[in-house]
Amino acid sequence: MIVQEEFDDETSAQSEFEEYIDQLAETIAPEIEIDSVPDELGELYRVWNSYHLLGTFYQNLEGKWVAQACNRDERPCCDTPELAQLFIIAVNGLLVADVA
Repeated sequence: MIVQEEFDDETSAQSEFEEYIDQLAETIAPEIEIDSVPDELGELYRVWNSYHLLGTFYQNLEGKWVAQACNRDERPCCDTPELAQLFIIAVNGLLVADVA
């Protein structure tokens, strides 16, 4: 009987774990789009989630990428355009953990 109970507990735990993983996998990443418009000093890149503008970023004269999320005062300088995008997405609360 003890062996059977241990097996049932292990099976139950495995089943619960699989359900948890399935729930995490159902979390859908937001659909982010990047476009650009010409600016006096170069290209201004815009980060969108559907029709919502999340923020903009551009490359300054020193070669750094300046990110500014909408309705925020912070303007961090990033080393890559990907980091600038990530900042904008993160402050908008749209980061989704990769569960795969």
